[in-house]
Amino acid sequence: MLYRPLEDYIYFLVFTGVGAVFLVILFVLSRQLRPNKPDNTKLSTYECGMDPVGDSWIQFRIRYYIFALLFVLFDIETVFLFAIATVYRQLGVIALLEVFIFVGSLVVGLAYAWRKGVLEWI
Repeated sequence: MLYRPLEDYIYFLVFTGVGAVFLVILFVLSRQLRPNKPDNTKLSTYECGMDPVGDSWIQFRIRYYIFALLFVLFDIETVFLFAIATVYRQLGVIALLEVFIFVGSLVVGLAYAWRKGVLEWI
């Protein structure tokens, strides 16, 4: 059941190729058909209907990005654990051990981020 001949993947490759070609065609068509009349008003920065004040190039703290990456990491962890929990009876005890290893590695990463002070919102 694990062995899949190459012919089984032909459908996937054809579907992916047709989808990629369709995407490129749509991008080219949208670029050709859209109106293009740039002026200073359209190229200015828009900020909630008000004229922008100050420079638009500001630096954000790296802490915000790391916090967002940690959120995505643990969000994906939840998706993996939900998928394993739905078929746990068929997987057995070995899968439970693998889940504990997976969660343990994430707990080590969380402890490292906590120790570095990434989770403190300043």
